[in-house]
Amino acid sequence: MKTIYHPASSRGTSRFGWLDSRHTFSFGEYFNPERIQFGALRVLNDDRVAPGMGFGQHPHRDMEIISIPLEGSLKHRDSMGNEHTITAGEVQLMSAGTGIEHAEINGSSHQPVHFLQIWILPTRKGVTPRYQQFDLDGLINDNQLTTFISPDAESNGGWLYQQAWFSMGRFTKETTEHFHLNRTANGVYYFLISGEAQINQQELLPGDGFGVSDVPEGGIEVISQANTQLLAIEVPLNN
Repeated sequence: MKTIYHPASSRGTSRFGWLDSRHTFSFGEYFNPERIQFGALRVLNDDRVAPGMGFGQHPHRDMEIISIPLEGSLKHRDSMGNEHTITAGEVQLMSAGTGIEHAEINGSSHQPVHFLQIWILPTRKGVTPRYQQFDLDGLINDNQLTTFISPDAESNGGWLYQQAWFSMGRFTKETTEHFHLNRTANGVYYFLISGEAQINQQELLPGDGFGVSDVPEGGIEVISQANTQLLAIEVPLNN
């Protein structure tokens, strides 16, 4: 088993008054040659946006883009004609494909929004752009990592153009889970949203990231040490 630990304090930052963004991997003006990506996981941004502010219309191409609000609401508008607001407990997924433009604005005039934006490199380029929005809370089971995005278009939740699986868990204190890969050649990147956890004897606090490759057949032991919310992103490592 090989591991890499990214403490929250080591992340890059972007602050513009209306935006406080933390970058697990190189993004924008933050560049670290040792933190470009984890396999197909290219971007993991932890964003807080002031009321009424946000990202104006901007383009994307050939990328799978996932937005997960943790607090507040996020208003979305894109060149496909979609106009939606997503709130904590929901997920938005876009395949940018041949090219889209979109804007993301805080949906509230008085409350900040806190959300994760994640980019996955796809297996197929030049696909027709598409949009998904779905309920996350209804899919997540207590005290286990539950898959909510996969490569299977027929599954519950979302799907994407990559052999990748997203799982979320909300754990009570002193709960143990064993995580097994869906594809043995993949690795998994954990991001601790809240609480405290121990993964493969590594202590994690909110904002910490922990990547694991060469996963043994017995899986990876995850122990919650408080009421904890954990995101696991399983991706191919050869991108």
